[in-house]
Amino acid sequence: EAFRLALIQLHVSAVKSDNLQRACGLVREASAKGAKLVALPECFNSPYGTQYFKEYAEKIPGESTQKLSAVAKECSIYLIGGSIPEEDGGKLYNTCTVFGPDGALLAKHRKVHLFDINVPGKIQFRESETLSPGNSFSMFDTPYCKVGLGICYDMRFAEMAQIYGQKGCQLLIYPGAFNMTTGPAHWELLQRGRAVDNQLYVATVSPARDEKASYVAWGHSTVVNPWGEVIAKAGAEETVVYTDIDLKKLAEIRQQIPILSQKRCDLYGVEMKK
Repeated sequence: EAFRLALIQLHVSAVKSDNLQRACGLVREASAKGAKLVALPECFNSPYGTQYFKEYAEKIPGESTQKLSAVAKECSIYLIGGSIPEEDGGKLYNTCTVFGPDGALLAKHRKVHLFDINVPGKIQFRESETLSPGNSFSMFDTPYCKVGLGICYDMRFAEMAQIYGQKGCQLLIYPGAFNMTTGPAHWELLQRGRAVDNQLYVATVSPARDEKASYVAWGHSTVVNPWGEVIAKAGAEETVVYTDIDLKKLAEIRQQIPILSQKRCDLYGVEMKK
């Protein structure tokens, strides 16, 4: 009924080999502490920024994902590989891979909603300058529950989370790097909203904050339960967050407030198109 989830809030440097080595070391540490699902942050193998994506991009399978596959198998865990810049057919994607306890690739999620924003005087960013969007939902099964994937900006779109809920996901995982403007304003709010609307667990995995980086991540990797309570939360520094995901509690909440069976499908609906 319950299983341990670990979120690795990795300090990401400009040296890919260092990022990979340290990520795999922390995955081993999390596994040794009983974690069955381990998640890495968005863009864990390279600095985050449109100027870096092309330089750090890899094919899948490639160096980074082969290391993820090997450490998942070695530790016999489910590993959500944060995201990496992926090159495929001349296009670049922001891509999350998931590996099972046998090292097999279980899911590959290309970020669906690209991060193009402009808050005057605060932050401007356009992922679409270099990245292409993915066009599919990504779910995978574990012996514990079904899991739905999104990356960072995907979390702002309630419809995506709702469809994952409809498809039977009980945990949503969003590797993400919010910034010093959107982080304090919306990071926790969005997670709590997704969790309480769909009565499921939501986990976010951020890189650690690096004040010297061109893009300063908010940090604060978080887990929210289906009641909308924050049950685990990191600070800004590199750390591993552990929490037990209790599916019995999820079932109780859905029984007590049965919104999922009370929806008025005669009046409205959200549907998956592809």
